Amino acid sequence: MTLTVAVAQYAPGEDKAVNLSTIAELLAQAVERGAELVILPEFAVFAASAMDDRFVDSAEPLQGPTVARLAALSAEHGLTLVAGVNEAAGRGRIHNALVALQGGQLVAVYRKAHLYDAFGYRESDRVLAADPQATVLDVNGYGVGLQTCYDLRFPESSRALVDAGAELLAVPAAWAPGPLKEFHWNTLLRARAIENTVYVLAADQTPPAGIGNSIILDPMGVALAAAGEAPGLAVARLERARLAQVREINPALKARRYRVVPRSE
Repeated sequence: MTLTVAVAQYAPGEDKAVNLSTIAELLAQAVERGAELVILPEFAVFAASAMDDRFVDSAEPLQGPTVARLAALSAEHGLTLVAGVNEAAGRGRIHNALVALQGGQLVAVYRKAHLYDAFGYRESDRVLAADPQATVLDVNGYGVGLQTCYDLRFPESSRALVDAGAELLAVPAAWAPGPLKEFHWNTLLRARAIENTVYVLAADQTPPAGIGNSIILDPMGVALAAAGEAPGLAVARLERARLAQVREINPALKARRYRVVPRSE
């Protein structure tokens, strides 16, 4: 069984209409290349230079026009779409949420558990951290687990998704540039693929807010497709036979002796 997937990267700004137009163009290109699943970056429809009230003022409920437009695009192209949105949460706060849309329907929501209060940034000033949840959806027989950007630095997040049936990790991000940040991005993505014997689909924003370098990795950490720093797509075909082969020669999931237990506080 095969699945053709794509990761899309660009630099979303404060104009939602422009961002949605960019998304529509990228989705059309992805479908032309056979994509059945497309991963967009974190904050795919609205982004600003700092985590301030602009994110709150632009936030919508999941029943709002932004998700409705993304749903319509998923229906139009007959694909599954994962995108990051700023979801209204009330009282001057938002959720940093991922939405998964199939055939015009909202089929899964993941709200970011680990907020980016690091490297001089304070995501928690405007974003509510969600309780950890292993959100996995089915895409043509593949289990797709959802996590967001900074979650990548917590290996238990990925392992919990794999325990819940994920065979692919979808990682929308706005990975901020800085000293060694590109090195961390590439290292952590490969580590999550290798230690969990899963495919990893990472879609980052391009500069100035992100570093680009979106990538599709196989369960051995081998790059199947990648993008540089410019807007565009990376597309690859995933093979279930490869997943089975890697898990046979590297039975790390069977051999491990620890389980992931969420903290109560």
